[in-house]
Amino acid sequence: MKKLLTSILALSLSIAVFAGCNSTATPDPAPATTEAAPASEEAAPASEEAPAESTEADPGTKPYIAVISKGFQHQFWQTVNAGANAAAAEYNVDITFEGPPTESDISIQVDMLNAALAKNPAAVALAALDTESVTSQLTQAMDNNIPVVGFDSGVPNAPAGSVVSTASTNNYEAGKLAAQQLFDITSVNEKIVAATADAPVLIVAQSQDATSASILDRTNGFVDEIVNLANGVHANAVEVTGHDVFLKPSTNPAAVIVKVVIPPSTSYTDAQAVAQTELQNNPNLIAYYCSNEASVTGMLAATNDGTDLDRANGTYKDLIVIGFDAGAPQKNAIKNQYFYGAVTQDPYMIGFYAVELAYKAISGEAVEEVVDTGCRFYTYENMEDPEIAQLLYD
Repeated sequence: MKKLLTSILALSLSIAVFAGCNSTATPDPAPATTEAAPASEEAAPASEEAPAESTEADPGTKPYIAVISKGFQHQFWQTVNAGANAAAAEYNVDITFEGPPTESDISIQVDMLNAALAKNPAAVALAALDTESVTSQLTQAMDNNIPVVGFDSGVPNAPAGSVVSTASTNNYEAGKLAAQQLFDITSVNEKIVAATADAPVLIVAQSQDATSASILDRTNGFVDEIVNLANGVHANAVEVTGHDVFLKPSTNPAAVIVKVVIPPSTSYTDAQAVAQTELQNNPNLIAYYCSNEASVTGMLAATNDGTDLDRANGTYKDLIVIGFDAGAPQKNAIKNQYFYGAVTQDPYMIGFYAVELAYKAISGEAVEEVVDTGCRFYTYENMEDPEIAQLLYD
C-alpha cells in the first residue's frame, strides 16, 4: 500500500511539472479580426498603393523608389508604368507609380511628392509638371540624401545637384524630326515653294501647354526647324504667330506662316475646339502638327475620327497631319492614311531607365546626366516593322 501511494504521488508531481513547462510555450491564439479596415471613400487619382514594407528606410527590406509621373490618363503613361515595373522586378526594388488626374493638376502632383518624401524613400523618379512648384521638395530630398531621377520631361532648371540623372526623349530633336519629315513630303514642299506674300501658306502646330519642358521642346524643335527649312526657300519671309512664347517676326512680308495654338486647358474638348477653329477658318492651311496625344485626340475628334482627312473624299483631303506618340486611335489614323505619320518615343524604356537610374544612384554607381531614350518616325508603310511596332503602344 505504501508503495502504491508513493507511485501515485510521483505520477501526480510529473503531471504537474509537465503542464507547467508547456503553459508558456503555446499561448492562446489572438481573436480573429472580424472587420476589415475601412477603405478610403475615394482612391488617390491614378496611383498604386505603396507596399507596406517599403514605406520606411529599413535596411532589412527592398529599397523603395517613388515614381511620380505627369499623369496616368494617357496610354503613354501606362506604358511608362509597365517599363518601370519591369525594372523594379529586375533590380529587386519596390516602387509606387502615380500621377495626377490631368497634366494641369500641378498642386495634386506636389501633394503626391510630399506624401512620397514623407515615406523616406531610397530614391524618387519625377516627371515634374512645374519645376518651380517642387523646388523646396527637391531641396528637401537633397538635404536628406534622397537621389532624384527625372524622366520624360524631367525636372528642368532644378536646384543645382538635386537631380542626379534624367531619362528622356530628346524632345527638341524629335520636334525637328517631325518638321524634316513634313518638309520632305512632295505636296507640302511644292506648296511652300509656290507660296507668296500675297498668297501665304499656313502650317499649324498644336500643343497642350506652354509650360511643360517636353511639350515646349518638341514644339520649339518643330517650329525652329520648319522656319529654317522654309527660309531656305523664302529668305526672311517666314514668321511664327499664335502664342506669345513662340513668336518670331519675319523681316520681309511672310510667304510662310507657322502658327502655334494652345488650348485653354489640357482637356480633349478644348483640344478639339481649337483644332476645329483652325480647320474651319484657314483656307490656306497646308499642314498640321500635333505635338502630343491630347492634341492628336482633339484633331481626330474635330475630323470625325479622321475620316474628314480621307485622301480621296475627305473634307480636308489635302491637309497633311503629323502626330506624336502612339495609341490605338492615332495608329488607326495612320494605318488609314488620314495622318501622314507620327514621331514615336519609347515610353517603355523611359520608365525602365527611370527606375534603373534610381537604383544605380542608390547603389552609388556613376550615372549619366541625361540618358536619351530615342525616337522614330513611322507611317503606314513601316509601322508594322518589328523595330517600330514594339514602340507603338495601344
